Parts: sequence; C-alpha cells; structure tokens
Amino acid sequence: MAEATVKKEGIVAQVKEFITTIPVNKIGIKDIFNYPKTPVNNLIALLIVLFLAMFAIGVGNYLIHGHHAYGVTRQHPWGLLIAVYIFFVVSSTGLCIVGSLGDVFGFKDYEMISKRAIFGSIVTIMAGFAVIAFEIGHPITMLIYNVLTPGLRSAIWWMGTLYGLYLTFMIIEFVFLLKHDMKSAKIFGLAGLLIGLAAHSNLGGVFGFLNTRLISNGVFYPTYFILTAFITGIYLAFIMMGFRYKLNFPENAKKMLVNLAKIQGLLLAILMFFETWKMLTGVYGGMPGRADVVEHILTTPPFWVEVIAGMLIPFIIIISSKGNNIKGLFWGSFIGMVGIFFMRYDLVHDTQLKPLQMMKITEYQLPPKWVEYFPSASEIMISLGGLGLCLLLYYVGTKLFNLDADEAH
Repeated sequence: MAEATVKKEGIVAQVKEFITTIPVNKIGIKDIFNYPKTPVNNLIALLIVLFLAMFAIGVGNYLIHGHHAYGVTRQHPWGLLIAVYIFFVVSSTGLCIVGSLGDVFGFKDYEMISKRAIFGSIVTIMAGFAVIAFEIGHPITMLIYNVLTPGLRSAIWWMGTLYGLYLTFMIIEFVFLLKHDMKSAKIFGLAGLLIGLAAHSNLGGVFGFLNTRLISNGVFYPTYFILTAFITGIYLAFIMMGFRYKLNFPENAKKMLVNLAKIQGLLLAILMFFETWKMLTGVYGGMPGRADVVEHILTTPPFWVEVIAGMLIPFIIIISSKGNNIKGLFWGSFIGMVGIFFMRYDLVHDTQLKPLQMMKITEYQLPPKWVEYFPSASEIMISLGGLGLCLLLYYVGTKLFNLDADEAH
C-alpha cells in the first residue's frame, strides 16, 4: 500500500514538473493591450471586441429561445453553425498538415512554421467546438453518453470522438515543440495527423452517407475534405506569416512560401478538376434529386463566389508569377478564405435544397419548391463570435508562447 502511494506521488510529481517547465512568457492584462497602435491593428482589436459581444448576445438569445432563435427548419435542419463548424475544423486539419511538413516529415524549410501552424490548428478547432456547442442542443449530455453508450455505427459519433483525440494529440505535440523535444513532438504529431485525417475524411463521410440526398451521397466528399483542408491550411499559412513579418519576409520565409505556393497551385488544379467532374457526372443522365440540384446550384451566386474567390483568383496569381508573388498571394489568401467559407456554406445548404417530399398529397397543395434558408441574426452573431474567439486566442498565444522557430534547435 505504501509502495503504491509513493509511486502515485512520484507520477504526480513528474506530471507537475512536466507542466511547470513548459516555456511560457509571463504576461498580464497590460501586455495584452500592448500592441502597435496602427490603424489595421486597432481595427482588428475593435472587430474582436465586437464579435465577442455579438457571440454573447447570440448565445444568450439561444439559451432563452432554443433552436427557435435559428433560421433552421425541419426541412432545412442544418444551418450556418454547421457550415462554420466545418470551416473551422477544415482550417485546423489544414494547419496540422502544414505544420507536420517540418516536425513530422522532416522538411527543414517548413520547420519555421511548425509551432505557429500547430498552435493555429488548436485555436481553430477550439473555435469550431465553441460554435457547434450551441447547435448540438445538449453538449454536456453528449460528452457523457459519447463515452457511456458509444454509437460505433454512427459517423457523427466517430467525428466527435476522433476530433477530441486529435485535439489532445495536437496540444501534446505543441507542448513538446515548445520544449524542443522534437523526437516526442514527431511521435505525437504523426499520431495527431493520422487521427486528424481520419476525423476529417469521416466528416466528409457524414455527407457521403446521406442516401436520400443524392447530391452528396457517395465517395466524393471524404477525399474532397482532405484536399480542401490542405488548401485552406496553405491559405492560412500565408496569412499568418504575412502578419508575422508585416510582408517584409526574410529569405528563409520567402523560400518556404514560394514552395507552398507551388504546392497550392497543384492542389487548386486538382480541386478544379474534381469540381468539374462532380458537376458533369451530377448533370449527366438527368437523375431527379441530383441533376436538377446541380443545375440549380450552377445558377446561384454563392457557388460562383466559391469558384472565383476560392480557386480561380489564387490560382491565377500563382500561375502568373510562378509562385513568386508572395505579397500577392498574401492578399489572394484572404480572398481564398472567403471562397473557402462559401464552399462550406454551399456544402451544407446545397445538400438540403431538394425537398424530400416531392409529391402532392392533397388536392390543393402547392407543388414542392426549393427549400429556402437564410441564417438568423443569432446564427450570424455566434458565427462571427467564433471568428472573434479564434483571433483572440491566436493573439494571446503569440504573447504567451514563442511561436517562431529557434535557430539553435
């Protein structure tokens, strides 16, 4: 009994020592407000405060009125919060892939962004969890019964479980990166990457398993999600590095970003190829529930924002400069992220366009039409609040941790 007690105390002491030796900068409230008071920085700070206030208002309205505060219906049960959740977790997986290039796969040129990208992956998935918590309905109950009664045949159960494991491994990897323990960081980073890819392809499977929604059903989305995650991660890498160096990049950063731009060009070409054939095979044969939905999608402005902003403009910048226009790609990445958001919104909304009840069941019933949906004010405020939370956590992280590569290591 005494030996067990001593052993337990020894383990507790080791854990405590491990935590207390994590390199952290000592900061206070004054340090948080101590930033260069440029117009851009002041605007970002104002937006963060505004978005967080909107988050509080949106959550308060949801807690009072429940799902009646949202614009979702029985015919359109998935709304903006689902799309924003997907947007954040796709961003997280993409940053995980980018961060893994250096510390997991050993490409030296990418080691300078490893810590920043991995921390970004943690921040973005936490923002995604914050948003989806107010869509689930009973998040605490979900956590309890996720363990007590696992639904092994449910893709959504696997999604929650795998993303929880993924976040855990990302945090551990980040701690080892801070401690410069690259061997342990590689082990946990590889585990986190594999679990993250499994979780993300499984998220695509949530849509692929929708047998009654022919526009989504099939094998397309599990692979599409991984591809677009990598693309999103590279967009965010350009944005993060652009802010870090204020567009005055050192030579090693230029080399890394040029290489990333070339990879991005290839990925965008593959994505456009995928999208083209998805639409062609969707229209071909005139199958009801698929062909008519594709034809409707092709006439909607959000789809063309997705194509032009998310794919074409960044691709043209890369091709025209052979990947060397880094400043152009910094701005192109902002445009690309707008397209990525609409890509996620279209994914959710377009899946539910077609009403499942297509036949008139009473004499004077109007023929079924396309399912209409527009996010409510509460949905918009919670979504923007998620963005504000993401920006705040990342900013605090830049103060709290050294996210730059340590040349000595």
